[in-house]
Amino acid sequence: MSPNRIISKGLLVVVILGLAGILQACAGLRPGYETPTVTINSFRALPSQGALPNFEIGLHVVNPNREALKLRGVSYTVSLGGHELIKGVGNELPVIEAYGEGSLTLTASPNLFAGIRLVTDLMNSSTGKVRYKLEAKLDVGRIQPAIRVSDSGEISLRPSARQ
Repeated sequence: MSPNRIISKGLLVVVILGLAGILQACAGLRPGYETPTVTINSFRALPSQGALPNFEIGLHVVNPNREALKLRGVSYTVSLGGHELIKGVGNELPVIEAYGEGSLTLTASPNLFAGIRLVTDLMNSSTGKVRYKLEAKLDVGRIQPAIRVSDSGEISLRPSARQ
């Protein structure tokens, strides 16, 4: 083997060992860290002064860790009938204390054109139901990955029969 080849292989081994050490050090920064739980606890229309209502979305966060959870931001999307009706972000979020829980409330306005398309689809639908989907991403900082939450289901558009 030529001396250049030996040096190249040696440098490659040093780089690989260095990267492995960095990855191991990063993994050891927060041993035992558990991903917090995020659930949707409310979704309701708010009274509005315009043509379209604003919506309030409530999220409940449980922090099972020994360090406080400092939420830096959140982004979210609400779809109805396959149309992205609401998109929004927030950055005024509470700190969820260690081994604690807390709630946060997001307020959003709908996309007018997506709303028009949704109404058109609903007028042509005979099922009386519409699918909904809420997706949210909570940013907890640089070291940990974002917490993602999703909820979906169907909403009946027909009044329920009371007995």
